[in-house]
Amino acid sequence: MQTHSNSSQIEVFQLSGHINASNVEDCQKSLTDALSSSTCTTFLADMQHVESLDSAGLMALVAALNYAQEQDKTFTLINVSDELRIIFELTQLDQVFTLDQVVTAPQLAAA
Repeated sequence: MQTHSNSSQIEVFQLSGHINASNVEDCQKSLTDALSSSTCTTFLADMQHVESLDSAGLMALVAALNYAQEQDKTFTLINVSDELRIIFELTQLDQVFTLDQVVTAPQLAAA
């Protein structure tokens, strides 16, 4: 996972690969650490390069969302593939998360 900030109020997390039980602790720690240390109020988790997501990965994202809300910050999933969107719909987490379609670098720069 890679993190970079695009503006003073928006931070983007680049998630990639397989987010599953074998690496979920590292993913969750990185998300929590970034949320704790940043003064940004809006966090976007870019799912464009995520290949798969299991229940442990879902729980890490829920934990990050809950932590962001405790900090009065927003946490949005962007660039969610159709394959991953189905997982969110089946678990009804699409009603919990904000899932934005496609967000490009120029759109982020304009924010």
